[in-house]
Amino acid sequence: MLQHPSPDPPGATPPEPAHAPSRGVALTSYLLVAATLLLVMWRGLLPGLLCVCLGFLLTRTLARWFALGLARVRRQAMASPRSVRAAQIAAASLVMLLPLVLLAAGLTQSRGYLVHAPEQYQELLRYMARTVLELRLKLPADVAAHLPEGVADIQRIIASYLGAKAGALAIAGRAWLAGALFAYVGLLIGALAAVRPPALRRGPLTQQIERRICLFGEAFHQIVAAQFWIAAFNTLLTGVFLLFILPLWGLRLPYTPMLVMFTFVAGLVPIVGNLVCNAVITLVGLSVAPLAAAVCLGFLILIHKAEYLINARVVGRRTQMQVWELLSVMFVAEAVFGPAGLVAAPLFYAYFKKELMAAQLV
Repeated sequence: MLQHPSPDPPGATPPEPAHAPSRGVALTSYLLVAATLLLVMWRGLLPGLLCVCLGFLLTRTLARWFALGLARVRRQAMASPRSVRAAQIAAASLVMLLPLVLLAAGLTQSRGYLVHAPEQYQELLRYMARTVLELRLKLPADVAAHLPEGVADIQRIIASYLGAKAGALAIAGRAWLAGALFAYVGLLIGALAAVRPPALRRGPLTQQIERRICLFGEAFHQIVAAQFWIAAFNTLLTGVFLLFILPLWGLRLPYTPMLVMFTFVAGLVPIVGNLVCNAVITLVGLSVAPLAAAVCLGFLILIHKAEYLINARVVGRRTQMQVWELLSVMFVAEAVFGPAGLVAAPLFYAYFKKELMAAQLV
């Protein structure tokens, strides 16, 4: 199970057990961890693994804060064991219930949007029809002949496209739902693992696996800290783009403060969060003008490519990795596993580097 990250400075290795394990036991622990990580990537369980680590880290951090708060309220130098246990249970309950509360609040707030969805759809069709009409007037006749003539043609094209892609959309919907379920289950596992009572006796293989997980937890902690600054940097760029650059072109997007806040929250998810928030900005820009959507799309492409270098520099500085190392790993991981590999590459390589440093091989 997961253990609390060591208070030692970054790069410090966990203490060796009193009795050095045999080489076979250590090798078995390495193989088990490697097989688990490969299984995670093969079966698409990366959201669950990340949420296990996140749930564990959040629960331990909140439990520490709650325990300190109880000790100050009771004017004690240290929290009693009963207070520590109560703080752990409260922290785990908060971590497990908060996603459900946020989901319920989101569904409640989105009820109005669902009720007015048909009206918004018709308004979008009319806007697209006006845009197509303007293009037909400006483009050459042979090119304009391929464009739809009105709302009915646009609606027929959309219906045909959705009908052709119905199977792919259903598969994508199931994949997103499964990912969300895996993420929440991982959050539960991480929260429960953080408050489990310590085992009285552990075998040599258990000790070695806990040592592997401890190093993985340290790597995750460093990656999360680095991702916070990456999200802050992306939010700064997005704020400058929405508040200053677009208005210079005479374009203003609605809900700009919410978009900036959403950029920071989504930016906490490596790579993918940046793509999602910029896709949302592009859709909002489309509601204003095609030019705004085109500019936002260019911003999306620029930030996505810059994310490689930004991620490599910030993460590499915090995990003692060279930029070229991390960039190489990210490119290879994306080629092998797709976007999931791009997200997992900094974490997995940071853990791999820590194992090499612990074994004094680098």
